[in-house]
Amino acid sequence: MSAEVDLSIVVPCYNEHLVLPEFHKRLCAVMEAVGQTWEVVYVNDGSTDQTLATIRDLERQDPRISSVNLSRNFGKEIALTAGLDYARGTDGVVVIDADLQDPPEVIQEMIAARSDDVDMVYARRRLRKGESLLKRLTSWGFYRIMTKLGNRIVIPPDTGDFRFMSRRLLNDLLQMRERHRFMKGLFCWVGYPSKELLYDRAPRLGGKTSFNYWSLWNLALEGITSFSVLPLQLATYLGFAVSFFAAFYGVWVIIFTVISGSHVPGYPSLMTVILFLGGIQLMTLGLIGEYVGRIFNETKNRPLYFVESYHPFVSQLEREENSVE
Repeated sequence: MSAEVDLSIVVPCYNEHLVLPEFHKRLCAVMEAVGQTWEVVYVNDGSTDQTLATIRDLERQDPRISSVNLSRNFGKEIALTAGLDYARGTDGVVVIDADLQDPPEVIQEMIAARSDDVDMVYARRRLRKGESLLKRLTSWGFYRIMTKLGNRIVIPPDTGDFRFMSRRLLNDLLQMRERHRFMKGLFCWVGYPSKELLYDRAPRLGGKTSFNYWSLWNLALEGITSFSVLPLQLATYLGFAVSFFAAFYGVWVIIFTVISGSHVPGYPSLMTVILFLGGIQLMTLGLIGEYVGRIFNETKNRPLYFVESYHPFVSQLEREENSVE
């Protein structure tokens, strides 16, 4: 871990062997135009296709590649954390996906937009090509909800992981080792001055995304429970509201019975109230369970991931020394 470079590009990979060669080709063209020393850190997150073999082939062709092969699939948030742990860029780090929906050419604009007064340049999607209407609508709704629930943490809408971060921001980010990680929120939780960069998101070049709607729902739930206790507060308010309504309804039933007598047994309305209250109770218990489950996982204090193998990049100095030997 002694060799240093100016910039690190962190790329989490899961079943991306179809797009990796083209991605690396475009990335190299961009970084050579930037004019700083750099490395790219490919993190293989337990891929079941030829992703690891493709990374090994690229390593033999380009010594600027570092690879982190995780022992199994830990999920994108953990894989991204692993890549950031192994990134050695002294000037900063860029996070980008390998599927080419986030064009590598935008990196050059990010580097140009940074300054001594800006620690993070995040890419905000202006257009989302290749995505269904339902995907765009759910994404729009999620970011707006997170803005309301963020507990004083503002997560920019229509923004993914694609961004540049300074070294000091990254060092502070890596101090947070919670197991349930929502990286978009953690990036913003650290703070520091940030700048927005608009770009057009392209369709996926090849392969198939591993994020279905169920995965996106779980990610949204992770984000909400990681940065807000508002769902628990809403459950409390709902309990008070239902209790007040039940008390008011009980008084009304007593008065109506005393004045008019009881003409109808009321079985349907009774069952409706019981089922409604039962549903409210189960929903509230479910919310509590989500938070308690996360507390349980954090108290085990397990490592975030295990690395099966790590191949660091070879610096120019090391290449020259090896050639002399």
